[in-house]
Amino acid sequence: MLTGITELAIAITLAAVLSFVARWLRQPLILAYLAAGAIISYFGFFDPLGQETFNIFADLGIMFLLFLVGLEINYNSLRLVGKTSIIIGLGQIIFTSLVGFFIAQGFGFSQIESAYIAIALTFSSTIIIVKLLSDKKDLNSLYGKISIGFMLVQDAVAIFLMIILTGIETGTDAFTNLYVTAIKGLVLFLIILWLGKHVLPALFDKIAHSQELLFLASTAWVFVLAAIVSKIGFSIEIAGFLAGVALANSLESYQIAYKIRPLRDFFILIFFVILGASFVFGDFTGLTKPIITFSLFVLIGNPLIVLILMGLMGYRKHTSFLAGITVAQISEFSLILAALGLKLGQINEQVVALITAVGIITITLSTYLIIYGNTIYHWLRNPLSIFERKNTAENHLFDPSAKKSIVLVGFHRTGRSFVQNFPKKDLLVIDQDPDAIQELKKQGYDHLFGDIIDQEIFDKIRSTKLDLIVSTSPDLEDNLILIKKVRGLSRRPKVVVRAESDKEARMLYQKGADYVILPHFTSGHYLGAAIASDASLKVFRRLKQRDSKILNKI
Repeated sequence: MLTGITELAIAITLAAVLSFVARWLRQPLILAYLAAGAIISYFGFFDPLGQETFNIFADLGIMFLLFLVGLEINYNSLRLVGKTSIIIGLGQIIFTSLVGFFIAQGFGFSQIESAYIAIALTFSSTIIIVKLLSDKKDLNSLYGKISIGFMLVQDAVAIFLMIILTGIETGTDAFTNLYVTAIKGLVLFLIILWLGKHVLPALFDKIAHSQELLFLASTAWVFVLAAIVSKIGFSIEIAGFLAGVALANSLESYQIAYKIRPLRDFFILIFFVILGASFVFGDFTGLTKPIITFSLFVLIGNPLIVLILMGLMGYRKHTSFLAGITVAQISEFSLILAALGLKLGQINEQVVALITAVGIITITLSTYLIIYGNTIYHWLRNPLSIFERKNTAENHLFDPSAKKSIVLVGFHRTGRSFVQNFPKKDLLVIDQDPDAIQELKKQGYDHLFGDIIDQEIFDKIRSTKLDLIVSTSPDLEDNLILIKKVRGLSRRPKVVVRAESDKEARMLYQKGADYVILPHFTSGHYLGAAIASDASLKVFRRLKQRDSKILNKI
């Protein structure tokens, strides 16, 4: 136990030190975690892959990560993007595997080796993409929902292949195993849906008054389901996702997510440390050209096929581009697949080294592509027009001739309260969440479906009548781009943006924001002013009635 604690201390401390460096360089923390694992493995401090505690923590990290993804799932939004996700997921798998196979053949690999390489290049990392989209607060955006959808399609195909290969390894009938697994999975999913609709919301409503009990009950639900699911042959990661889906429609889903995030962040750190440690350099003799070629193919070819497919389906270039760059890396499934192929004797260590090297390169570079996706799109928006149809499926439902004086970016939470204070005729709401758009339709607000930093969207709101733009988005990059766009106008409206920290607020003020929303500052000022304006303290009754009206609409 003492040795395990020491090794855990080394891993976490090294990850923390590298995270300071990454933050100073304005790089994503995932790279710091991967680097920590690689350093631990390279210098031989210990073997994270051989530590049972580390492997358990890594599994818990994935479980809690997918639990939070499940909490974000809305049944209506799944129906909205389900068809798109299936078409794009299968289309990308077919394209990547076929082209990857012929490229591998061109480098002289055997047919079975080419097949393994092609399949390994096909899958993108759901875990990494979910973490990055969550950090960017883009899980609820249209491109985020589509991306997660076709990642789940990829995962389903990956699990199918793993079952087949496991059957080959054990000598059992793989297709019988697959049939039984499919039946059990369908029954389990239907039970979870029923519990999520008829039992769990009422149960969690009764315990919501206690934050500690809410946290304990939600974690207990995840672990109980994980124990049950593992007994019938599924992974605890699947249990985490299903546990989240079951609670997605409960009123406490936001509170539960807030409580669980620290657990996720700790355990997922260990997962990425192990993943970094698995990037052990092997024999790369003669692999330089194949590694470069396959890395470029994944980084460029995979996003390209998504751009083409989504363009043909009528999506705007901005949505297609952001969804496309989420597939510009290979998955941890690819490394597992390579390890299984080596164990079966169907591929050699050089093929494993090739797949590992491509994984290192593509995971590292695609992380930057996703983090700075909007900035890159801003540079490429003109040539990307070839991937956009003249009439897109993303209807804006706003007449540009009906100019508005106030534009609100983001309808969730803060935005929903903001709109109550202004007449609808003066207000335009911009949001990229399909669920928010549906609510805006019901309430009769003029709205645009898209992202304010998209030049096409920004051009629609420009007018001499525009006096104020309010962005409730916490994304620093988006808000900086918005301020820059507004500063370029001949008649400059006032700009209010949101920050997550004091440091971000100072940066936004330096760039020209007229006011920065810091939730803890702004709420305190608002409450203080409201109380000071009414010595009889009857203001609370009025505020309560207004807030209750808003809450009843959610």
